[in-house]
Amino acid sequence: MKVVKLSGDTVKLKDLGTSPKRKVEKAREKIDELQLQLLRAQQALFREGKRVIILMEGTDTAGKGGVIRRLTRHLDPRGVRVWPIGAPAKWEQSRHYLYRFWQKLPEPGEITIFDRSWYGRVLVERVEGFASEAEWGRAYRELAEFERQLTDDGVVLIKLFLNLSKDEQYNRFMDRLREPTKRWKITTADLESRHHWSAYQNAYEDMLNKTATKIAPWYVIPADNKQYARVKCLSIIADQLEQVVDTGRVMILDPKVIAKVIEEFGEDVLRVQLVDGKDGKPD
Repeated sequence: MKVVKLSGDTVKLKDLGTSPKRKVEKAREKIDELQLQLLRAQQALFREGKRVIILMEGTDTAGKGGVIRRLTRHLDPRGVRVWPIGAPAKWEQSRHYLYRFWQKLPEPGEITIFDRSWYGRVLVERVEGFASEAEWGRAYRELAEFERQLTDDGVVLIKLFLNLSKDEQYNRFMDRLREPTKRWKITTADLESRHHWSAYQNAYEDMLNKTATKIAPWYVIPADNKQYARVKCLSIIADQLEQVVDTGRVMILDPKVIAKVIEEFGEDVLRVQLVDGKDGKPD
């Protein structure tokens, strides 16, 4: 299966697939290229004052963290925030469930990444019974209105859903048990949620069908192959960002810095050190 962009068409989650038809060749090289592409886009976003939200959803072990690590690895950490979303604090529970997300929206020039998101109201809160049917039922409208407000205000919103199979989730749980450095990732909540697999699949399907719009589409990525999912997620993000900023004018090495390097060390240093063909000395 391939990546599917949803903007309002009704789909069946089982028909979207979890395994790509083919692997990505030279995945690590492509990720390296995409990370540089993303760095350029981030610099352009900062200069143009654009605000970006990247929203990652998917079941436990779907690979959200792996994508986020590769997405942020070479970005300027001053311009990117990652918010892992869990249960709301007690003081947050006395407010509207979207309140805590309003507090985490990006500043101008900033990228904000949500590892899980406001969709918890129609996912875990629905399936685990933390919200009543009336509460999560009306949330689809509330979420669509919230995202409309964001995009109308100029926020670039990118929503990614990693579609994982139950068999592959089992394999990843076993990998985490075998690897000591990954055991911390497993929680009792992860294991208990597996008992509700069918209910979660139904909730994901409703989420995709009821909240995919032209202004805030969902990108559904087959996630059984980690490298494929990582390349596709980074590609989608890079493509979306390049549609809203002009990366062609971005020089990762500031012209003023280049001039100072020449003054201090001579032009030959630049010829040896600069490996990025788009960054050169000023005319």
